[in-house]
Amino acid sequence: MFKQLIFCLFLLLLLQKSAFAQQKSIAVDSLMQRAILAAEQNNPQEALPHYSYTTYEKTIITDSLERETNAHSFFTEKVSKNEFDAYSGFKEEVLGLNMAGFKEPRYEVLGITLQSRSFYDEDFVIFNYRYAGPLSSRGLKNYDYQFVADTTILERTSYAVAFQPKRPQTIPGLEGILYLDQESLAIQRVHIAINDELVARIEQHYTYLEDKAVYLPKSSKLYIEKGETSKRLSLFRGKVSVGTIERNPVKEAIEGRYLLSTSYNANFNLSEDEEIEHPNLAVEVMEGAESKPESFWKKYRSQALTQRDLNSFDYLNNIVETQNIERRLAVINNFGIGYYTVDFFDFDLTYPVKYNNYEGLRLGLGGVTNASFSQKFRLEGYTAYGFKDKALKYGIGGGIMLNESHGAWLSLTYNDDLQEVGSFNYLTDRRVYSLFEPRLVNITQFFDYKTLRLNQEYQITPKILSELQFAKTNIIQTQDYTFVLGDQSYREYDITEATFGVRWSPSSKFMRSEKGTVEIYDGYPKVTAQVSKGISGLFDGDFDFTRVGAKFYYQVERLNKSTTEFLIEGKMAFGEVPLTHLFHAYPNAPTKETIMQRFSVAGVNSFETMYFGEFFSDRIATLQVKHHLRPFNLGEKFKPEMVFITRYAIGDISNIERHQDVSFGTLDKGYTETGFEINKILFGFGTSLTYRYGAYSLPSFADNIAFKFTFNLQL
Repeated sequence: MFKQLIFCLFLLLLLQKSAFAQQKSIAVDSLMQRAILAAEQNNPQEALPHYSYTTYEKTIITDSLERETNAHSFFTEKVSKNEFDAYSGFKEEVLGLNMAGFKEPRYEVLGITLQSRSFYDEDFVIFNYRYAGPLSSRGLKNYDYQFVADTTILERTSYAVAFQPKRPQTIPGLEGILYLDQESLAIQRVHIAINDELVARIEQHYTYLEDKAVYLPKSSKLYIEKGETSKRLSLFRGKVSVGTIERNPVKEAIEGRYLLSTSYNANFNLSEDEEIEHPNLAVEVMEGAESKPESFWKKYRSQALTQRDLNSFDYLNNIVETQNIERRLAVINNFGIGYYTVDFFDFDLTYPVKYNNYEGLRLGLGGVTNASFSQKFRLEGYTAYGFKDKALKYGIGGGIMLNESHGAWLSLTYNDDLQEVGSFNYLTDRRVYSLFEPRLVNITQFFDYKTLRLNQEYQITPKILSELQFAKTNIIQTQDYTFVLGDQSYREYDITEATFGVRWSPSSKFMRSEKGTVEIYDGYPKVTAQVSKGISGLFDGDFDFTRVGAKFYYQVERLNKSTTEFLIEGKMAFGEVPLTHLFHAYPNAPTKETIMQRFSVAGVNSFETMYFGEFFSDRIATLQVKHHLRPFNLGEKFKPEMVFITRYAIGDISNIERHQDVSFGTLDKGYTETGFEINKILFGFGTSLTYRYGAYSLPSFADNIAFKFTFNLQL
């Protein structure tokens, strides 16, 4: 009886404790719900129409065991003016930049987001890794909260609330403590600790502006070490020793090599009369920022440099010079955009080796002069030889810089080469670099052209790129085709064409320095449009026509590492348009009998089950949807990715009788294919399977299937 009574009392105590814990959990969730709802009035970016402040930031990469050098592996300090308004968002003006070891600052370092400005953001970024924001609208969905204590900060009572991610393996989240003002529930202080793909610690302090009843960030300390990831963390794009964080699994984090960044904000200004200059730029490096005197730095430093900081200048000067770091970085950066630099010449890596069904193996060499040759002039050229068609192709040209700040190049080029029948190339998308061009392998339909072009490139704003081209082209058919207009027939013809193209990236972020304007954040959507006019009679042009094209690309990246892509494109042509200047839907199925005979490489945005030469249109619209699942984690170096794909095309053509000696269909009934890819199975290779169905499905089941391999290589 006594044992039963004890058991009952113990059970009652457990139930009471569980009920208390549940009530406490409900209470803290209610508190956080109110804090999230109050974020709109507490977030400075929502509460204030304009504010600015100056920031002193020092970033080092160091190893406390490097006693023989007593210097850091990387040292930089920066003074910025940060401005915000409700219309333009944030802009950073770099007033001073001091980077040890480099004759010229490495501006790409400024494009890395070491940490987001605000914990109110939907996503909080640390070294370009994204985490769910603990005070965002998704906070309660992604975090478990626990009340820690009442405290006092800045002479105001506060709640200390601990938080941790609910599903860290699925949705990456932060872990730490938020200190919230008990009255307004605004952030007063934040402590973060992460032990995941990154080992990171963050400590942020805020200052209270009583007249506006708002908290602004005052100081921040960030510590990062590489965690459980095979990814290399670098302040530069290349794999070089300086600026790279290496993981040492044996020693404690503080004993290994780590990054430490400290920043201090001051000179807060809430005046609405202050206007942001060049609001389309996210970062602008002001003239003379890299050559500020010591008196400038003493004005902004919160404390004097340590002896180890000072030792870093001579040490890093020696390292950068003896290891030829600047040269290596220049080569690596150019390689990332498709060039290999040798002195004053950048060799174009898209030329050396190609293959297609018409030319067979195509070997070539080409490139363009760089700034070491001249910052005002450039020369370019290439030559290539196809071993199947046994023909030499070449191009030569040059350009002059008219306006450096707007990237305004005026160029004159001459080309004798091949182009795919029915292709429509956007001028502003011309420089798309890939070591391997998948669809090129299967193309069979080309025409030979000789073109003299005059091009004017101009960056209207950092987010709007434009190009104007005037071209005179002589076209010769490589296959049977005749274009008939009335009583005249053309196999060879001349086209005089004026083209204007524009590309708009409204959500991308850009940085401008003395090296020019570069994109530092690839945002979506991206909108491209182009119009061209063929003019008969001008420079012996044979045809009058107009061609218009536009495409819209949008990508949704989720914290669970899944991604969805949307590509919508429409093109129309009016007037006297030969087959060479009509449109196709980028077919990629070789015209062969069996599935295995058609086994080849899948393209990126091509219709895998559509046969070459099967359809041409003078008006066409296409839609592509790709959904990338979260990569499968089957080992450190084995993480295949599954992608589901659906493509749709609809089009039509007028005056089809004008096109003789060739047969093709229309797309007026709508063409559909669906399939999947499993990418990165081994060495970047994967496989794909696509099925053609609907109005244009073929009688034989096998003819509707495309089985191919994929190739995805990330440099």
